[in-house]
Amino acid sequence: MNITLALRLLLGVSGALLLLNVLFLYSVANPTIGFALQAILAVCLIVYAFFLNRIPPKVHIGAIILLLIPLVLSLLLAFYGNRHNVDYTEDVVIVLGAGVNGVNVSRPLARRLHAAADYWFENPDAIIVVTGGLGNRATITEAEAMARFLIQRRGIPAEAILLEEHSTSTYENLIFAKDILEQPFPDGFSAVLITNDFHIYRAVRTARAVGLEVNSIGAYTDWYTWPVNYLREILAVINFKLFS
Repeated sequence: MNITLALRLLLGVSGALLLLNVLFLYSVANPTIGFALQAILAVCLIVYAFFLNRIPPKVHIGAIILLLIPLVLSLLLAFYGNRHNVDYTEDVVIVLGAGVNGVNVSRPLARRLHAAADYWFENPDAIIVVTGGLGNRATITEAEAMARFLIQRRGIPAEAILLEEHSTSTYENLIFAKDILEQPFPDGFSAVLITNDFHIYRAVRTARAVGLEVNSIGAYTDWYTWPVNYLREILAVINFKLFS
């Protein structure tokens, strides 16, 4: 097998696997713009493989650069998202909402909740704030589903949990959580922010934008969701940098 044929095979198989991955995730998770981005990337790889012999060398260089940019940005987001800096004396744990199917939390959200529970058992004086309104595949709010998970699956007492059930974005998660916490903590509070590792960078900066200084824990992201989540998050970070 020559190098060109091997490269075409690698690109074509990679594109096909990415496309199959999108179809699988669509069946089990709430769709986001990351699904479309991954599908576009998959189709581009397949088309590129098909026309590989006809593409000029300069285009190959440009294509390599275009592929390296999201890869490098993803690595930076992953590095930042896994630098936990909590000291287990914080007053509050804020858990950002994510997809809920019916009454069941999605795997990414379950990862966040397990991280929150693990933290709380180390610091049971903290209050956990779960955030999120009603999603498009949910029959209860994200916050309610999160509270049920913490109580039923991890044994967190209900009195340790506050619900914020109206938000529809990261910004609203944080601004509404801050409003809820002003009553029990009129003199201010220290907080831990928990979301998935790919989301930590933007979430921490959004928290600062609404007047919250937070430490953070990045919850593990399942490997097979990396392309969808990191492609979406790169676009979201660029949008945040340009328009916030």
